[in-house]
Amino acid sequence: MEDHTLEAHLAFRPTREDFAPDEWAMRVKLAACYRLLDLYGLTDMIYNHASARVPSSEEHFLINPFGLRYAEITASTLLKVDVDGKEVFNPWKDYGVNKAGYVIHSAIHRARPDIECVIHTHTPYGMAVSTLECGLLPITQTAMRFSQVAYHDYEGVVVDLDEQERLLRNMGNAEALILRNHGLLTVGSTVEQAFNNMYRLERSCKTQILALSTGQSLTNLPSEIIKRTNNQLSLQPSAGTVGNQKPYGILEWHAMLRWLDDIDPSYRT
Repeated sequence: MEDHTLEAHLAFRPTREDFAPDEWAMRVKLAACYRLLDLYGLTDMIYNHASARVPSSEEHFLINPFGLRYAEITASTLLKVDVDGKEVFNPWKDYGVNKAGYVIHSAIHRARPDIECVIHTHTPYGMAVSTLECGLLPITQTAMRFSQVAYHDYEGVVVDLDEQERLLRNMGNAEALILRNHGLLTVGSTVEQAFNNMYRLERSCKTQILALSTGQSLTNLPSEIIKRTNNQLSLQPSAGTVGNQKPYGILEWHAMLRWLDDIDPSYRT
């Protein structure tokens, strides 16, 4: 009988000692991101991807082995690839990088050294909004969090390198990109921020689809209210303080890690 265990697919079992301390810390953080995406249902079997830049390197980033569920991903078994798609570290016998993942993520990591993390999903609500001509509507406070949502028209499965330039041009400086007829993409200067952006973008899409499904008229707010709300939400206040603000994702991250550690701390291995 065929052995389907993870050990059967590993060429060797890496350990923490195989990596520099700063890379290991990033590996743990990205593995946690994958587990959180799984817990919140932002997965598509073994497909989709989240990547994180290796510290002190503009050329290398970490990404999932194509063949693992997000719930199986651990810090030591993430792939390390360069922006040209070459695998720099791969402990797997038969799992490599998803080409679509490489094309999307390498384009952003190469062009935007300010971005640490890129997340791409195919969720039902995200895909549903991606098919709407109106795109994401600022009809909830959560959706108004995004000052700009960018759009990239569908050209087929993203495996052609010449699409990278158009994707980057369409994304601009936005933290949220809707790939039309495809799915969602968010970025962040930290893993925490990129995950928070995806969580909020997904909730915005879900509430929009639920509201539209009622068949009732939507309440459209004045542009000045939308802008004011976005300004209020551009940074979230730190707990117990007034005027001391932190970027999105930072305040929530430790609570999320405690949740993961209570459920299954194996992402840290």
